[in-house]
Amino acid sequence: MGTYIDGLIEARTAGGAWEMEVDLLDFELGKARAARECLFGYGGALGVGRPLFGGRGWPEDACDEVPRRFDELHHSHSFATWAEIAAVDWDAPLHDRPDGNRVGEWRPGKDGELVLHDVPWAPIEVLDAAEELFGEDLYPSEWPPGGEVPLHGAVYRPVVLTAGMIVPPDGDWAPVWASMRRLAAEYGDENVRLVVWFG
Repeated sequence: MGTYIDGLIEARTAGGAWEMEVDLLDFELGKARAARECLFGYGGALGVGRPLFGGRGWPEDACDEVPRRFDELHHSHSFATWAEIAAVDWDAPLHDRPDGNRVGEWRPGKDGELVLHDVPWAPIEVLDAAEELFGEDLYPSEWPPGGEVPLHGAVYRPVVLTAGMIVPPDGDWAPVWASMRRLAAEYGDENVRLVVWFG
């Protein structure tokens, strides 16, 4: 059980009407809890303070395939044009403070300098190491300024989440963005729109 992402990509034709181009289900995004919260402000456990395209409802001029009703099967509609998506600063913070449960995992890159490798839920062994290092049991957001935990060749630090961390450019949403980009080359950035709902 659980809530799945549904929706479509539509384009505005020369006559001014919006028409469905791609069914979002074709991308098999599933529940994508963190991504749907980051992008559309629905559900999830991240507590995103600034979702990118949250709470917009459905576009009044959307194509006929958009279900224009709120029920247990179709709810929490939102949308974004390709122009808006292309303009997103994926490195901008989604919070005003470090996340309370996730940490940044930095590992040596090709040149030996530490690079961000992952943003996992804080592993218990990292929290145990932090308690030993800092002298008390703390959430990552409570670690002292500059606090970090070296463990098993990695360095763990508190992290302020960004959209790029949750929806990486080469991740599950990359085919969606590529499809919109191709359509925008034909119809124009403002004339390609992603419409989503959940159920």
